[in-house]
Amino acid sequence: MAKYILKRLLYVIPTMFVVSMLIFVTIQLPPGDYVTNMLESMRNQTGGTTWTPEFQEAMRQRYGLNEPMPVQYAKWIGNIVLRGDFGYSFQYSVPAEKMIGDRIGMTLVVSFASFIFTWVVALPIGVLSAVRQYSLADYFFSFIGFIGLATPGFLIALVLMFLAFKYGNVSLSGLFSTEFENAPWSIAKVLDLMNHLWIPMVIIGVSGTAGLIRIMRANLLDELHKPYVETARAKGMPEWRLLIKYPLRQAMNPFVSGMAWVLPSLIGGEAIVSIVLNLPTTGPVLLNALLWQDMFLAAGFLMLLSLFTIIGMLLSDILLAWLDPRIRYSEGR
Repeated sequence: MAKYILKRLLYVIPTMFVVSMLIFVTIQLPPGDYVTNMLESMRNQTGGTTWTPEFQEAMRQRYGLNEPMPVQYAKWIGNIVLRGDFGYSFQYSVPAEKMIGDRIGMTLVVSFASFIFTWVVALPIGVLSAVRQYSLADYFFSFIGFIGLATPGFLIALVLMFLAFKYGNVSLSGLFSTEFENAPWSIAKVLDLMNHLWIPMVIIGVSGTAGLIRIMRANLLDELHKPYVETARAKGMPEWRLLIKYPLRQAMNPFVSGMAWVLPSLIGGEAIVSIVLNLPTTGPVLLNALLWQDMFLAAGFLMLLSLFTIIGMLLSDILLAWLDPRIRYSEGR
């Protein structure tokens, strides 16, 4: 197993290299660049002022956009590997890694909390729905699951914000109260964060929770009707022990394998919710970077998202090997 993990970690290097090329090329596929967007915005603000080709070329040279794409990519990836320099954010006039560092911490906190919420809620409800098939609880949670799958997260956020403000005169935006937004970290600030964290945690996690409940229910129902379960039951094994030891463990395989996509989907899917709730996470910044073609900042965020996907896949494979003794990653088996 250790050999397999080491091999997978070594695969990260060429994988991220290929991903970085795809990201860099994809970001530059739309027509124009940051200078084009910036000059167009300036033209609208100044009532239709036009810019000479010489001025536009000078602006592109200033931002390093006049070089061929392979040269730009070589400089960008070289700076990342050698110095940890992700480039320069044109829109915010700061190094891209500073913008990423300022936002990635809160993004990981919100995403990890949503991930824990998703598993803690989806696993027991999925098991209950399968064990008590066609019961009132099964119908109720199936209905809630369909509602969760069909309702966009930003719509839930808007409804909660409206209800909280109308009936409780409480604002649900942000992760901190006004007095803690720029305050240094302390126990009081952490407690204030916990007090606000449950709102985006529930909103972002609800769609993933609904999907995992359906997956868990279907997998467990399939296992409960297999002969080995009937054999164990006929031998007099207690029902709760039988459930945990055999069918539940087998039904967890697709549940765990889906973890590879849960983490990046939570991080990527919180963009609109973050805009609605005014959260200091990566979503709004990444969206603006893509709209303005702030390529180095957008590429840095997308590289991290790809890295989280690879990490999620590795963790899911390790958990699968632990859950199912039939899975072996050593060669020759």
